[in-house]
Amino acid sequence: MIKAENLSFSYTGSPPYVLDGINLEIRDGEYVSVVGENGSGKSTLMRLILKFIKPTRGTIELKAKRIGYVPQKNDFSNSNFPITVYEALNSYRKISRIKDKSVIAKNLEQVGMSKFAGALMGTLSGGQSQKILIARALMGNPDLLILDEPSTGVDVGSQKEIYSFLKKINDESSITIISVEHNLDAAISNSTLIYHLTGGSGHLCSPQQYADEFLKNKGR
Repeated sequence: MIKAENLSFSYTGSPPYVLDGINLEIRDGEYVSVVGENGSGKSTLMRLILKFIKPTRGTIELKAKRIGYVPQKNDFSNSNFPITVYEALNSYRKISRIKDKSVIAKNLEQVGMSKFAGALMGTLSGGQSQKILIARALMGNPDLLILDEPSTGVDVGSQKEIYSFLKKINDESSITIISVEHNLDAAISNSTLIYHLTGGSGHLCSPQQYADEFLKNKGR
């Protein structure tokens, strides 16, 4: 699905590098949580995968046919924004050139938000808004779903629902998921792999390996 070789990036085009010599391979159907301290390059790596920016050095190969993206920032958080949930998804459907209007109802049902189709986006809670953004990202049946800190601004109950849903679609639909995470408990519980970024480089490990390492360091 994704293969990065000697991937380096600097916003100035020269040292110091935010990412330096990254080698990473993510196979189809994996659920990878990207973790690390603030400034470790997590969001930069996502932007490189999404091709929002280009590598300074090295290569990144992406074989996904369609990508769904859930940004950290909610574009509809303004309570005065006069657009309903249905209108927001329908606008995205048109931009994405998806002909089948039934995908809106289908995706709302999938995330448990069918009864909110007529609600104004600005009146939704953080958890409800995040579910709508996930529904939007899943339109068109992407084979890769990328999320940037999906639990930010979301209550604990909604977090559990969102992570349960993400795990379900990963298990049942084999959709590849890459999630930038600060919620380490969710990362350990739901991921098939964890990619830990630190000092511009990273390593891939199992959730259990990361839990053992995290708990050991936390106990110091």
